[in-house]
Amino acid sequence: MTLHGVSSVKQGFIKAEHPNDTFSEAVIVNYDTDLIGLTELIEVHLRTHASSSQHGMRDKYRSAIYTFDDAQSNECAREIVRQGQGSEQPLVTQILRHVDFKVSGNKYWNYYYKDKTRPFCRTYIEPKIELLRQHFSQLVIER
Repeated sequence: MTLHGVSSVKQGFIKAEHPNDTFSEAVIVNYDTDLIGLTELIEVHLRTHASSSQHGMRDKYRSAIYTFDDAQSNECAREIVRQGQGSEQPLVTQILRHVDFKVSGNKYWNYYYKDKTRPFCRTYIEPKIELLRQHFSQLVIER
């Protein structure tokens, strides 16, 4: 499965400027702005992870959007505020400036498609895929 307009996704570890300069799991998404907008990508991001939970693993699993320039940072910040309005719990998602990225090892690539029966896949990935199908059907492309 992918989203219409997304041309590639690199899974790995990212770091931002201090104090968020330890590597955290992340993806870098390349997309065609004529087919999918930053607004939709942020909404997908916010709905498919614990964007309002400040749990104990936040150093390793930050709720963040990493940006490459001030204009992108400002656009993301406005969108997070907009999408957080009316939310029962405040969003903890941060806007952080990208500093470095390391691609994960290939044993993690296509983790779900290699064996969908794994407990992690059934517990965490399948509910997110179902959420994408239900709420973003116009963007979903099945493989």
